[in-house]
Amino acid sequence: MKYVLVTGGVVSGLGKGVTASSIGLILKACGLRVTSIKIDPYLNSDAGTMSPFEHGEVYVLDDGGEVDLDLGNYERFLDLKLTRDNNITTGKIYQSVIDKERRGDYLGKTVQVVPHITDAIQEWIERAAAIPVDGKDGPADVCVIELGGTIGDIESMPFIEALGQFSHRVGHGNFCLIHVSLVPVLSVVGEQKTKPTQHSVRGLRSLGLSPDILACRSTTELDETIKEKLSRFCHVQRENIITLYDVSNIWRVPLLLRDQKAHEAILKVLNLNCENRVPALVDWTSRADLSDRLTDTVRIAMVGKYTGLSDSYLSVLKALLHASVACHRKLCVDWVPACDLEDATLQENPDSYKKAWKLLKGADAILVPGGFGDRGVEGKILAAKYARENLVPYLGICLGMQTAVIEFARSVLGLKNANSTEFDPNTKNPCVIFMPEGSKTHMGGTMRLGSRRTYFQCTSSKSAKLYGNVSFVDERHRHRYEVNPDMVQQLEEAGLSFTGKDESGCRMEIVELPSHPYFIAVQFHPEFKSRPGKPSPLFSGLVAAACGQLDALLKKGSSRTRRMTSSNGSSPIKPHFYGNATTLTNGALDGIYCNGNGLHA
Repeated sequence: MKYVLVTGGVVSGLGKGVTASSIGLILKACGLRVTSIKIDPYLNSDAGTMSPFEHGEVYVLDDGGEVDLDLGNYERFLDLKLTRDNNITTGKIYQSVIDKERRGDYLGKTVQVVPHITDAIQEWIERAAAIPVDGKDGPADVCVIELGGTIGDIESMPFIEALGQFSHRVGHGNFCLIHVSLVPVLSVVGEQKTKPTQHSVRGLRSLGLSPDILACRSTTELDETIKEKLSRFCHVQRENIITLYDVSNIWRVPLLLRDQKAHEAILKVLNLNCENRVPALVDWTSRADLSDRLTDTVRIAMVGKYTGLSDSYLSVLKALLHASVACHRKLCVDWVPACDLEDATLQENPDSYKKAWKLLKGADAILVPGGFGDRGVEGKILAAKYARENLVPYLGICLGMQTAVIEFARSVLGLKNANSTEFDPNTKNPCVIFMPEGSKTHMGGTMRLGSRRTYFQCTSSKSAKLYGNVSFVDERHRHRYEVNPDMVQQLEEAGLSFTGKDESGCRMEIVELPSHPYFIAVQFHPEFKSRPGKPSPLFSGLVAAACGQLDALLKKGSSRTRRMTSSNGSSPIKPHFYGNATTLTNGALDGIYCNGNGLHA
């Protein structure tokens, strides 16, 4: 096994996750099997209990692991299915060591950071690196490890020590260290300054690690004199100094690495021979070029409660991007704070109220993502009501499905006090209830998590057609509340159709309005399985409906099903369907890597 470690220096938020993903992609494009590990030095056991404002979205894996959002970058770029063990945290490491100590595994020895914590880190890395994540048997050829945080952070010290030991243990030729650092440009004189990177590398070397490759983040390409200076003071070969400058879209970052022959530098350090010395990135390049050429826009209103931090909805934005590029549209996302749609805001802040409703009414489609807590819920209900009554394409995810059901019960069934027991425990018409097996005392890992199966109830529904008329689909979940099965019949008799259910038939997974051009809401999170070249079917449907392309997309799905059905009439095979020029009105997501166009993978 070969290992590539990606560290960061000077400041946080340089884009280590995108860099690590891009490195994995170019190595995979060289014909190597690649896996990834993210190390997060925080004490939390996982990301599940962390606020989106604190750490961005919680990304959910097939096995139910609630992990750092960078694992979403790895899965999207590399088309992998990672496991919870691919995300290492300080909390996990210390818990495993304490569990061993309580069992007496250390035979009475004093348990210390060195060697017990550092050994546990190295053992975890080797174990996780050996897990097949690409659908093939056996371990990968290369494991790309990203160390979160910045060199010098006190919480990272045990990991730095462990990785230093690990590099010596696996030996020269099996370990490559890539250090991502900042080369700022002073606006007054326009000069690129190397001193921050010099200090960062000096700090890294003082901790026992020496970089083999420097990936320098800067607004512009590094001057040759700057590269020479960095090579001299950082003891890194000049050809191993890569510039990661601002590009039109984030899909161009792997192309930057390829064009600067980063793969050759990595292969040389790791003593690797590949079937492809030039990364095969034809499709990737075509997609990046297409994204830059798009001019016709599609405007999506994102109605949520965490709109102040776009990373809170990172996977949703990526899924929208994948779908919009597939539909040859430039994505424009209007952030609509859900609470600003409510009557209370009209009284307290009329300007915000008018702005929110103007954005909602000006959108080509409306998306209500998941969330927790009662803040902004009434605004999400109002958004669902507007979409339903005005025939605006609508996609609700998790809480977005629950609020759509509540709105229908209130407006169509006339149950004015219909609600979720999450928001009103004493409601007389509980449309949404707490799951029977859920825990109300422990927050972490107690939800319905990970990949679960949804069975389509009929082949005529839009959702079934979008998925290729398969009998079932596996999607990832993260929720504690669900539609009350006791109210399903009443809701369906009024016109709401529950077109997807779990294997028991008691859990509602997909709801649609057959009379609406596109009104679909789901309990699961389809965004987690969307890929750049394989957009999520439901996101594709939303964007296609917003662009007037839905009929063509549905016919394409039907014809695909006919082609995949065997001649003897057996059930169709499940299609491999899954998985910017994007403008974000409140600023560019992942702007650290993008110019004003703000396109992202």
